[in-house]
Amino acid sequence: MLRTGIAADDRVVSDPDAPVIIGVSFEHMLRAQEYLLAMKGLRENGALEMKDAVVVRKDADGSVKVTETIDPTPGRAAFSGAVWTGLLGLFIGGPVGWIAGIGIGAGTGAVVAKVIDLGIPDEWVAWFKDAVRPGTSTVVILADHVHVRALADEASRFAGAELLYTSMSDSAFEQLTEAFEHRR
Repeated sequence: MLRTGIAADDRVVSDPDAPVIIGVSFEHMLRAQEYLLAMKGLRENGALEMKDAVVVRKDADGSVKVTETIDPTPGRAAFSGAVWTGLLGLFIGGPVGWIAGIGIGAGTGAVVAKVIDLGIPDEWVAWFKDAVRPGTSTVVILADHVHVRALADEASRFAGAELLYTSMSDSAFEQLTEAFEHRR
């Protein structure tokens, strides 16, 4: 893993093969959703180059629900593949080509969605599913670049949240932990 560390502007830059992962737990799902929205705001401002986000919610009974924001589901990918190859088949082969295109596109789309992982690796999602305490929701962010100071400033609005994991440096971990402990 190539990491240049924290530069003068507090930016963590990592190799695209080993991007930054940040997991933050909340006692209430609404706060987790607010935090995810805040991270999207940081992305819009250029302080966070977010590639993916996942929300892992564990109910009090231990059942887990994962909501992914980027990875295509097989159903969505199958539908999209069916539509596009169906249209191509209609153009090339008429009604028979349309039916063949729908079948081929749906199958291909579903297989591609299963094989290609565009966002947070499934191994990390599984790790967070185990690590999250019952009755909490955790937002997991995958990013290439993070402006630590901007992230810490935003984190201070979410006092009481727990920084569950980050692949950033120890000093960035400390800044974020202090920000989440900050009481306004």
